[in-house]
Amino acid sequence: MDQQAILEFVRGPGLQIAAAVFVLGMVYRMLHLLLLGRKVNLAAPRGKEWGPGLRTLWHRSLPSADLTSRGNFIVIAGYIFHFGFLITLLFLSQHIELFRAVLRFGWPALPPGLITITAILTIGAMIALLVHRYTDPVKRLISDFQDYLTWTLTFLPLLTGIMLKQGIALGYQQMLIVHIVSLELLLIAIPFTKLMHMVTTFSARWYNGAISGYKGVEV
Repeated sequence: MDQQAILEFVRGPGLQIAAAVFVLGMVYRMLHLLLLGRKVNLAAPRGKEWGPGLRTLWHRSLPSADLTSRGNFIVIAGYIFHFGFLITLLFLSQHIELFRAVLRFGWPALPPGLITITAILTIGAMIALLVHRYTDPVKRLISDFQDYLTWTLTFLPLLTGIMLKQGIALGYQQMLIVHIVSLELLLIAIPFTKLMHMVTTFSARWYNGAISGYKGVEV
């Protein structure tokens, strides 16, 4: 199979398979969470749920004077990484053309230079978070193989995208194949790994605050 045939496969059936696994996997995980339900709390409520839940969601989503400098670093670097990844994914002109082909509509792209700067900042934030995870004794102790695997699967589309855009290593067609495959691997992994937190983080933060509020714990 020559490069053109491989490219046509990864851009066509390969991407469709990855997208199908992603969608079906997400539906399965969400149904699983919903069917688990929530145990009936037999204890008498000592407070409200919604207010403490929303306060916890807000406080844990922002830098805080109550956090150490390391804690605030994680929050800030995490936001740079997450927003940078989304901006790069959603506002690069080539990506928008792909969305347009699938969704039948698109939106304005950001300037290529701005996308490049955003991608570089995102890569820098991811590397900083990885170094922090490895050098912090507690983080290193609680980290497992899946933490490093999900970091790698998230990092590769960014890295290969920059390499493709800047013409670094391999030929354009070869680099495009590597870039698309890296994205497909990420799509397949999301529903079945800790990357699932992309849809559960905020609800989990609210839930933790709501439980504390129900028990009368001030948050």
